[in-house]
Amino acid sequence: MCLRMNKMATMTSFRNRLTQLEARLKAENDQEGESRNTASRALRTDVASSRPTIRGLPIGQEHGSPGRSGRFPSQRSGRFPSQRSACLPLSLPPCNYSPTSHDSFCSTNHHMESKLKKIYQHAGILTIDGETYQSSIDDMIHMGELGTGTCGHVVKMEHRPSRKIMAVKQMRRSGNTEENKRITMDLDVVLSCQDCPHIVQCFGYFITDSDVWICMELMSTCLDKLIKRLKKPIPEMILGKIAVATVNALHYLKEKHGVIHRDVKPSNILLDERGVIKLCDFGISGRLVDSKARTRSAGCAAYMAPERIDPPNPSRPDYDIRADVWSLGISLVELATNRFPYQGCNNDFEVLSKVLQEDPPHLPPDGDFSLDFCSFVRDCLIKDFEKRPKYRKLLEHPFIKRMQTTPDGVAAWFAFVMKTTQVPVVSPLCRHWNK
Repeated sequence: MCLRMNKMATMTSFRNRLTQLEARLKAENDQEGESRNTASRALRTDVASSRPTIRGLPIGQEHGSPGRSGRFPSQRSGRFPSQRSACLPLSLPPCNYSPTSHDSFCSTNHHMESKLKKIYQHAGILTIDGETYQSSIDDMIHMGELGTGTCGHVVKMEHRPSRKIMAVKQMRRSGNTEENKRITMDLDVVLSCQDCPHIVQCFGYFITDSDVWICMELMSTCLDKLIKRLKKPIPEMILGKIAVATVNALHYLKEKHGVIHRDVKPSNILLDERGVIKLCDFGISGRLVDSKARTRSAGCAAYMAPERIDPPNPSRPDYDIRADVWSLGISLVELATNRFPYQGCNNDFEVLSKVLQEDPPHLPPDGDFSLDFCSFVRDCLIKDFEKRPKYRKLLEHPFIKRMQTTPDGVAAWFAFVMKTTQVPVVSPLCRHWNK
């Protein structure tokens, strides 16, 4: 009897925590929606009318891949339905800022404005193939829609003076502190990571009274879009190269810049025709303080680590880079099986419940995967984050070591996929839900 009562008490406590989390997510999504509406109304008519309406969702040349995937796998297909679902917004600053007083809030807001002013001084200077160009947005020719990232539209454009084709992320400026923080973080990361071959490169940026345009190298597609086109699992050899590039990119961010990505998922891992794999979308990245991140509400629930959903110590909900290691593990299982690991979920709340209640996902034993690949994924998805390895240990894993010396066949594989498959047809209903 006592055992049953204790079990019931535990389940009641668990349900209460999830109910509180659901209420917080709804409030944060409502707040973010209002902030975006306010920012949209603040746009000047001339700039707003010049920007195309973006309804697709990739950050590659193909259309339809989510910038902030909030969709969940249907029981029929094992992947994503067309229904929209909420993602966790960034509701608090990513640094060591705590909104405990009006003075601290004003200080943080002033800091962001100061950063924006410094960034403004270098606006319009593009460095392309070793040449420097003093340009304006009038030099940019719109060529098509690419998608929607964490905090902005992405379009394909040509820089007229250099004839360079590039991806341009267009982000709204407003009086909203969180929007400004995302813009400065995105710029901070991409501008300081020019020496990393595994992070998307930036040519420069433009700033107007209402927008910031970040000009980046154009990649062919993202992994989320690619697997939808492939309609079957990605081979282990390709996933090995993806793991090597992603772990190296994340390790670089942490060691060189003290940054945690916080939104690792297939739609933020890009690929080009040369077989080059790069990480992108740093709008909700966070600065680490004593190797810890201080906020929970950032990223997509589908790839969120257990310690971010339900911290072991709620009074100090810190987490570290191992939260991104979990997200990488979830992404690898999804790409290796063409199925999202948590099946039968219709919304974020149901996924969060499964992440906390169920055993960690793993690669199926009948999937013809190597032992070291299974071991690598298992290490990434250790539920106790204190036992989950960090990047230095992952880089020493036998799977990563083997893949670093394996001949690179990504370019040939990608060319074969593009030649033998077709872009998925998106129905009008899907376009409606993906707006």
